[in-house]
Amino acid sequence: MKKLKWLLLSFVFVLALGAIGYGVILFGGALIVDEEGLTLDVTTTIETSDGTVIGKLYEENRIPIALEAIPEHVQEAFIAVEDRRFYDHSGVDFISVVRAVYRDIIAMAKVEGASTITQQLAKNLFLTNDKTWLRKTKEVMAAIHLERNLSKNEILELYLNEIYFGQGVYGLEAASQKFFNKSAEDLTLSEGTLLAGMAKAPNGYSPIDHPEKAENRRNVVLQVMEDTGNISAEERLEAQGKTLGLDVQEYEPKPWAASYIDLVLKEAEDKYHISVDELQRGGYRLEVNINPRIQQIAYDKFQNEDYFPGNTEGAEGAFVMLEQNSGKVAAALGGRDYKIGDLNRVMVKRQPGSTIKPVAVYGPAMMQEAYQPYTLIPDQEMEIDGYTTTNYDDQYNGAVTIYDALVESKNAPTVWLLNDIGIPYAKDYLNKLNLPVEDEGLAIGLGGLSEGLTPLQMAESYRPFANGGKTIEALTIDQIYNREDEVIHEGETNTADVFSPQVAWNMTTILSDAVTEGTGGAGDYTKALAGKTGTTQHPHVDGVAKDAWFIGFTPEYVSAAWIGYDTSDENHYLTAGSEMPTRLTKNILSEIDKQKSLASSFDKPKNVTALPEPIDLPENITLHGSYSFAGFSLFNGKLEWTEAEDDRIVYRIYREEEGIDERIGEVEGENEFTIDRLQIFGSSSYYVVPYDPLTKLEGQRSNTVELPT
Repeated sequence: MKKLKWLLLSFVFVLALGAIGYGVILFGGALIVDEEGLTLDVTTTIETSDGTVIGKLYEENRIPIALEAIPEHVQEAFIAVEDRRFYDHSGVDFISVVRAVYRDIIAMAKVEGASTITQQLAKNLFLTNDKTWLRKTKEVMAAIHLERNLSKNEILELYLNEIYFGQGVYGLEAASQKFFNKSAEDLTLSEGTLLAGMAKAPNGYSPIDHPEKAENRRNVVLQVMEDTGNISAEERLEAQGKTLGLDVQEYEPKPWAASYIDLVLKEAEDKYHISVDELQRGGYRLEVNINPRIQQIAYDKFQNEDYFPGNTEGAEGAFVMLEQNSGKVAAALGGRDYKIGDLNRVMVKRQPGSTIKPVAVYGPAMMQEAYQPYTLIPDQEMEIDGYTTTNYDDQYNGAVTIYDALVESKNAPTVWLLNDIGIPYAKDYLNKLNLPVEDEGLAIGLGGLSEGLTPLQMAESYRPFANGGKTIEALTIDQIYNREDEVIHEGETNTADVFSPQVAWNMTTILSDAVTEGTGGAGDYTKALAGKTGTTQHPHVDGVAKDAWFIGFTPEYVSAAWIGYDTSDENHYLTAGSEMPTRLTKNILSEIDKQKSLASSFDKPKNVTALPEPIDLPENITLHGSYSFAGFSLFNGKLEWTEAEDDRIVYRIYREEEGIDERIGEVEGENEFTIDRLQIFGSSSYYVVPYDPLTKLEGQRSNTVELPT
């Protein structure tokens, strides 16, 4: 009786132990399977508007494909060679397990696998590759869990998308594009079996490194497919008779696009809160605003050392170009030999020098009625509240128009004007232009900022001049698609009114003349271009430049170019100034113009008045006097003087008197004046003075002539 009792207890114990073990195996998989792991890492692509891929981001280079898009003969090839009883088992094929265990026992080691497709998927997603009993047990538990929670088709789709094919390629679709330059949807029987054969040992059966082994393995898969009834002997023989038929695609990173890609990544994180880590896993498609033609032109120019003159190697540069109408970033170069992750100088703050004058001083000033293009302002060395400013050439005119002060980039009038309109007023406009500065001193007007501004900011700030005074936010990203190819973000720009259309047009006119007649004259470009140069003095070496700038705009584009050193010390300085970024910009525009004709002139908006050309008053006027008889002892006097080309000039006629000379008349655009009813018994002296109706200034008087009075 005792014996029966112990047998019963032992049976119950074994039964309970088995039940516990079964429960652990059945439900323990939930502890191993991480639901997040079922979402595979997918490559993110960065593409142009026409679908050209210019960049890829990934932890695993994978392109997802739905099972229904994969041909049946390809699915059957993988199932036949990897797990022919896939649709019959529940995650574990116990017949194969028994066979493998027997061989392991004979060998006294774990030498043979019996993994089903489900087990392989579980191992690849959640476990390591070591061959131990513990890992195998976990694999079984995870496989059973997957089979209980996913359909066979879901498991097969995951498997075909997860599997590694060597050459850094994951998943069937990426492998198909890599080895055959086609989608997996279009794989032939021969091609599909080649890829299926690689699953066991992707490097060993690589058709690139080991074509003979790959072909033999493909033929084995074809034979297995015949054995399982998936294909006929005739189909097998036909497929085995084919060559590998590779059309290998090597993705080549595009160095010319690296700077732009980094701008895209920054915008994705800052504006759409998508981190680089998420992009490397999330399978996004970013359609960006790059103009590859312009980007490559700028990149090629950056390889020319002539544009980057320095006393030693290492002079760097940055260039960014935006579309005028949309604010889309057409091109961006963050350095001369830029690689992903390098210092992107498009986003590095530098002192902008005189390029800040139009946006910080002259534009805001002309928004006031008191200051218009031909308003005179002081031009003399001055000290204001302890701040002394001088013109770069140490030449002064006493007074100068706003137009001339900007075209000639004079410092003294700029500082005087900034002081007059007020620093808070000027900074308000800088804020509207997305140029926030912490500085409070008059050095703001000359670009002497403690932190500086980036080339991208400067390009954005000039855009209002050619667009009716409206600013617009620069964008690199047009649309973002998720892995389901659904649009989740669209690039939307924020616009704001900063300057009036009239001020914007006046500034465009002035800065156009700055390029043709002023400081922006270096280089050759025959089409419409307006802009401003800027140079900052080196803090450690007298008489040389630290930073050199040119901000320019055409009817189609606005750009910023900077050259300099990343670190400026006594051993690193430029040996030329703003003429180099000016030449660089003009040469880039010339190349663009060769491929697509750019505008020859700026079109004046209908709601603005054209800014008249400045008037050059004549010097050394020669005056002649004569008279004719008018009857009754009276004569008519006639004054004639040198004729000028500009018929807008007003000539004022003066008669010399004791004390103050009397102005007796004036004419516009003529070179003669008649004095009626002179008497012969006396005489008076006369002279003429040219007068500029734009600046309200008189010029140099003529010689004096004497006529009867």
